[in-house]
Amino acid sequence: MTDAPPRLPLERIAASITRERNRAGLSLSELAKRAGIAKSTLSQLEAATGNPSVETLWAIGVALGVTFSRLVDPPRTSVQVVRAGEGTAIASERAHYVATLLSTCPPHARRDIYRLDFEPGTPRESDAHMPGSVEHLVLGTGRALAGPQEEPVELGPGDYLTYPGDVPHIFRALEPGTTGVLVMEHI
Repeated sequence: MTDAPPRLPLERIAASITRERNRAGLSLSELAKRAGIAKSTLSQLEAATGNPSVETLWAIGVALGVTFSRLVDPPRTSVQVVRAGEGTAIASERAHYVATLLSTCPPHARRDIYRLDFEPGTPRESDAHMPGSVEHLVLGTGRALAGPQEEPVELGPGDYLTYPGDVPHIFRALEPGTTGVLVMEHI
C-alpha cells in the first residue's frame, strides 16, 4: 500500500521541503542555518503547520539549490487548467504581493510561470536568485515599477520586461489591482 499524495498546498510544500532536504542530505538545523531562518520555522513548515512566505520559500530553495517551484510543485496532469483564484498562492510577508504558481518546468526545461497580484504599498524587494536566472514579466492590469533595484522601469498594461533575476530586483504596484504574468527562466 502506498501513501496518498499530499493534496493541500501546505502539505505539498511540506513534503517538497522534506524531500529536497533529505535529497541534499541536510539536517533541519543545517538547512535552517543555510536559509537564514529559525529551525522551529523550518520544522513547522515540514509538519505542514507553518504559513510560509515567498521570502522564506525562496531562501529555502536557494539553500537547497532548487527552484522555488520545486518546493510548491502542484500535481501534473496531461491537460491542466488553473482557473483565476486557484493554484498554489504564496504571499509576501513584506509587501502586498501574491505569487501563484501556474506551471513548473517539465524535465529538461528550465522555466516556471507565475500569476502575480499586487497592491500599492511596500514594494516587493527580491534578493538575487540562482546565477543565470532571468525574469520575464508581462503586465496585465494596472501600472507598476519593476526590474533591477538599480534601474526599475515603469510598466503599463501589456508591457513586457525582461531582466536578470540573479541581481536584487523590485516590483512596486502603482495602481490598485495590478496583475501580471512572470516567467522565471533558470539557466
